[in-house]
Parts: sequence; structure tokens; C-alpha cells
Amino acid sequence: MNTAAKSVRSYRSLTSRTVYPILLMVSITHLLNDMMQSVIPAVYPLLKEKFDFTFAQIGLITLVFQLTSSLLQPVAGLLADRHPRPYSLAGGMCFTLAGLLVLAFAPGFVWILIAVGLIGCGSCVPSRILAGGATCLGRP
Repeated sequence: MNTAAKSVRSYRSLTSRTVYPILLMVSITHLLNDMMQSVIPAVYPLLKEKFDFTFAQIGLITLVFQLTSSLLQPVAGLLADRHPRPYSLAGGMCFTLAGLLVLAFAPGFVWILIAVGLIGCGSCVPSRILAGGATCLGRP
């Protein structure tokens, strides 16, 4: 048997195994991303009380978050498929971090909308990239 055939068999055996450490890291990253998304509804009572918002304003905050998170997910997936970058996952988490920092120090309604928009942008990136990465983990 030649060396090339052994090399191909070795490569196939390596690629057909599940890589559990990477799968665990991807799962933890997705868990953290989902936990950050749940912060927004949790602070609704605080925002309503501190800024004296109406329910319409709270609904608009929800709308901005859901629109940025949901509508940008296909765009993030398209970009991740066409131009895969190893740092895009970290970039998405940086958007979430920036949104949380803006939300923590937001002086008014417009800044809160900007904050939840940033969090929505940040949450759409890991969802698409992790979905694509999870499907690639089991491929030979």
C-alpha cells in the first residue's frame, strides 16, 4: 500500500470523528449569546420605571431588537458563507458587548434603541456562524 492511500485513510478517520472540545466551545458560546439576548426583556421594568416609558416605547425597543436580530441573520449567514473569517464570532460578541455598555449608560430612549440594535446585530452573527460551524463539524 502506498503512502498516499494511508494518508487519505488517516485524513478520513480524523475528519469523521466528532471534535468534542470544539463542539463544547461552540455550545457555550451559543449559550452565552442567548443569555445576553434575555437581558433586554429582563430590564423592561427597570427602564419603564427609570425613564417613565409607555408600553408603546417598550414595544418599540422590542421591535428594534427583534428586527436587527432576525432580519440581519440571513445577511450575516450569507457573508459568513461567502467570506468566512475566523474572527467574525468574536466580532459579533463585541457588538453585543458594545450594546450592553451603551444600554448600561444610556441617557434616554434613542440611546436605548441604539443599544438594543447593537445587541441585535451582535446576536445575529453567532447564530448564523455557529449554525454553519455545527453542520461542518460532522462532515468528512
